Amino acid sequence: MIARFRLASLLAGAAVLTSSGCKKDSESAATKDVAMAPAEEVKISSVELGRQVGPDKRVTAQQDDFTPRDTIYASVLTTGSAPTATVVARWTFEDGQVVKEDSRSIAPNGAEATEFHISKPSGWPKGEYKLTVSVGGSTQSKDFEVK
Repeated sequence: MIARFRLASLLAGAAVLTSSGCKKDSESAATKDVAMAPAEEVKISSVELGRQVGPDKRVTAQQDDFTPRDTIYASVLTTGSAPTATVVARWTFEDGQVVKEDSRSIAPNGAEATEFHISKPSGWPKGEYKLTVSVGGSTQSKDFEVK
């Protein structure tokens, strides 16, 4: 009799473990399906340059001519969503000399603005410059001049 009781208890315990295991597997499968849903590719929609940015990280007045003592701001506008993405900004001078390279990690969910800037208290040399930005497979460049 005691042996039957123990056997019944073991079977009941196994049934509980099996049913909760199945439930957990089906929950895992549902969670996995949501996690596996493809994120919309993050792309650059535009690049803005100016002397200042607002609280929304967007350039307040776009321009492509600067003075030697200006701080030069860039607002990189992206669309798409991803758990994480890296926006890279590369500022170069006339002959391709790198002035600054910088990156920002973002977790976009739709339209997003990412701010970058360069400054040089002693003043920028006059000439032609280029900003090249990229995220994922999307790249855009913006030419500007220091006069």
